[in-house]
Amino acid sequence: MTPRPSTFSIVARDPEQDAVGVAVQSKFVSVGSVVPFVSADAGAVATQSFANVAYGPDGLDLLREGHSAEEVVSELTDADDEAPSRQVGVVGADGSVAAFTGDECFDVAGDIQGDYYTVQGNILENEATLDAMAEAFETTDGGLPERLLAALHAGNDAGGDKRGEQSAAMYIAKPEGGYDGGNDRWVDVRVDDHDHPIAELERVFKLYDITLLEREAPAETVSLSGETAEAVLETLSELGFYDGTPSGEFDDEAVEALESFRGMNNFENHSLSVLEDAIARGWDEVETEDETAAGDGATHEDEFDGEARLIEAIWQGLSRLDRK
Repeated sequence: MTPRPSTFSIVARDPEQDAVGVAVQSKFVSVGSVVPFVSADAGAVATQSFANVAYGPDGLDLLREGHSAEEVVSELTDADDEAPSRQVGVVGADGSVAAFTGDECFDVAGDIQGDYYTVQGNILENEATLDAMAEAFETTDGGLPERLLAALHAGNDAGGDKRGEQSAAMYIAKPEGGYDGGNDRWVDVRVDDHDHPIAELERVFKLYDITLLEREAPAETVSLSGETAEAVLETLSELGFYDGTPSGEFDDEAVEALESFRGMNNFENHSLSVLEDAIARGWDEVETEDETAAGDGATHEDEFDGEARLIEAIWQGLSRLDRK
C-alpha cells in the first residue's frame, strides 16, 4: 500500500512582498520533497494525502495560464480518478484561493480558507488544528515566514498530526528573491527527520534568514557596552574568537573577534556595525526567552547557550528591520 502522509499545511500569499509560499509538517519523512510547489510567477500548491505530485507542476502551469485557484483545483481533481483520496491547497499569485479535501481522506481531514491563504490537513488529532492555524496566520505580526511558522506551531499545539511528528518544510518564492537575485527561491528550508521538526525548522530558518536574506538599513545603530558587552565577549572567548579579558568595553580587539565570528558563520550579509547593533538589541530578548522556557519546565537542550545564543540574539535584533 502506498503510504499516505498525515499532514497539515498552509499555502499563502503576502501581497506586500509579492511572495507566495507553503509551510507543512507531517508524520512522513522528507515532506518537503512531496508537498510544496511554489513559483513567484504563478503561485503555490500543496498536494498531500496520497499526494499526487503532478498536481504541483500542473497546477503552477494552469495558474500561469491565467486560471484562478478555484479553476486549478477543479481541473486537477476532475482529471484524477484517485481524487477522493487526495487533498490540495492552491493560492495564485493573483491572490485567488481554493482547496479540496476528498471524501476518502482519513479523518480528521478538512480545509479552511481566508484572505490570501488556505490551511488543510488530514489524519489530524482534531478539527481545532486547522482553526488554530488559521487564527495564528491572521493574527501573527511579522513577514510571511514568521506567519507561516506561527501557523505550524499553532496547529501542532492544538493537536496536530494524529500519528506524531517527523518532518517539516517551508518554501517561499518572490521575484528575484533567490541567492544573488538569480531566481525566485526566497526561502527554502526543510527538516527531513526529527523528533521536533517544526522547532528545528524555525532554528534552521533563522540561520538562513541571517545568512541569505537582506534587511533594510537601520536608521541608527547602537554599540555593545556594559554587562551585555562583557557577556558577549565571554561567549566569544568560549568559542575561541577572543583572547582578551572580557569587560564592558567593546574595543578594537572585540570588534576583530566579532568579525571572525561573522566570517566563520557566513554572516557577511550584514555589516559589523549592524551585527553589533543586532546583538546589543537582541541579547536581553534571548535571556527573556531562556527564563520563560525554564519557567515552562524546559530542559537544558531547549535553552540557548554559546553560539546558539549569539545567533538568536542577532536574529532578534534584526527582526525590527523590514526584509527587502
